[in-house]
Amino acid sequence: METSKSLLKKALLLKPGDRFLLIDELVRTLDEPNREIDAIWTEEAEKRLRAHREGKTQGVPFKDVFGEDL
Repeated sequence: METSKSLLKKALLLKPGDRFLLIDELVRTLDEPNREIDAIWTEEAEKRLRAHREGKTQGVPFKDVFGEDL
């Protein structure tokens, strides 16, 4: 069985494009979606949008939040 050190040494021998693809695939395995959390955030976003549309909340201008005029 290979160690992470030996795998890293092999990976560093790859062409830059191949290293990028390897990194991209590894990162994707760490960032797998969690359907339960996504559903909770979707529900929260819908509640906030509904409250805003019903006038229960007020928006804040971009420049007030970030202090910039873009």
